[in-house]
Amino acid sequence: MQPYADRSISIAHKQPSVLFVCSMNSVRSPMAAALARKYFPSELIARSAGVRSGQVDRFVHDVMEEIGIDMSVHTPHTMDELVATSFDLIVTLSEEAPAAVDAKDYEAGARLHWDVADPTLEEGNREQRLDAYRALREDLSKRIKAELPAILTDAQPNGSQTH
Repeated sequence: MQPYADRSISIAHKQPSVLFVCSMNSVRSPMAAALARKYFPSELIARSAGVRSGQVDRFVHDVMEEIGIDMSVHTPHTMDELVATSFDLIVTLSEEAPAAVDAKDYEAGARLHWDVADPTLEEGNREQRLDAYRALREDLSKRIKAELPAILTDAQPNGSQTH
């Protein structure tokens, strides 16, 4: 089991590494990393970071608990706090994330940008807002299940691909 709070990646890891990046590492990227760990528990190392620092989002905890994922140990952190600089895949999840990743000296075997909704923009009562977070969770789940297997199959540890 991968600890959520561990921000480093072992130099000698054998599993492909994935970094999910969003604006504040409060909603989209921690949800994506947690889902990737759930669906591929021993097949990859999944991390998340934000362009800038954010706060813990209780709605994230609530909707992830609904599917058996405990997010209580997640603490939002920035890309500057990452120890690792080489990933097999970097997935950006907010408009500002691709430029922030470009500005860093990260090595990546592949990069994807997923245009996903920001549920924090949803207005309404608690249930309406939770529904926006659930919709994000389901969108991320579908993308992770559909797109990560092929990329991870091709990925070689430490930032290269076989083709």
